[in-house]
Amino acid sequence: MREDLSAAPHRPQWKTQSGFLLAAIGSAIGLGNIWRFSYMAYENGGGAFLIPYCVALLTAGIPLMILEFGIGHRMRGSAPLAFAKVSPAWEWLGWWMVIFVMFGISLFYSVIIAWCADYLVFAVNLGWGADPDHFFFNQFLGKTEGPHVIGDVRSPILVALGVVWAANWLIVFFGVQRGIERVSKVFMPVLALLIVILVVWTVQLPGAVDGLIRYLRPDFSRLTDPAVWEAAYTQVFFSLSIGFGIMVTYASYLPRKADLTKSAVIICAADVFFAIFAGLAVFSTLGYMAHQTGQPFQEVVSSGLGLAFV
Repeated sequence: MREDLSAAPHRPQWKTQSGFLLAAIGSAIGLGNIWRFSYMAYENGGGAFLIPYCVALLTAGIPLMILEFGIGHRMRGSAPLAFAKVSPAWEWLGWWMVIFVMFGISLFYSVIIAWCADYLVFAVNLGWGADPDHFFFNQFLGKTEGPHVIGDVRSPILVALGVVWAANWLIVFFGVQRGIERVSKVFMPVLALLIVILVVWTVQLPGAVDGLIRYLRPDFSRLTDPAVWEAAYTQVFFSLSIGFGIMVTYASYLPRKADLTKSAVIICAADVFFAIFAGLAVFSTLGYMAHQTGQPFQEVVSSGLGLAFV
């Protein structure tokens, strides 16, 4: 479908290229880089996992991100509008992305950020006590026996969640330049600084070296296992925010002359570097935990909520 670009309504633009890149990198980098990538690497050949992961990045991650950038940049709209401009028959795909992001990402991540905000307060006096596992799942979350058992409302989480939603509303209210771009220019460098501090601190802990060896030691025999390649492609989609419509929308605010390919490569490279680097902190900590508790290393390794909060 041919689109008359001259008739397109005025659309705000990113003030700087760095602002766009930081916002897009911020969308790509997330919990998947911290609590999932390192565990996936450990389970799928250690350092050798980087080979199928880079192949997946080159054959799927970067090309699909360029495609999403191209659709958003050319059609100048959010996912539903952009796909409708491509073809009215594909508008549903854009709405599916919006619905998935709303219920599969936004609601989920808002709660996780609320937990992090509460834990920032607990960190002042180590409020989780001597048994962080029991504190997180029982006292903090109030975990029940199953979904059929409805527990009570956790007031600290509810209050923190209200603050998170209010902050998100304000950021979006102020728009692309004064909202998303300005916040990204502050919080992405802060995130990078915190991860550097965490890595420098954890690699000096007793037992950290053993954890790093287990994380990075390559097992090339695993490369013949199709499940390892499947895990690599799954992680690429999980990590890069591909198929969510986010990159389509972000690219729609770029100026007419923008190097989409270069931006996609930078974002993907930053994402994989962050995942590998954050894994140094994760497995240094796990090595330290094994050293302190005297447990076998494989018994302290986990992914997900336990890894992040316990």
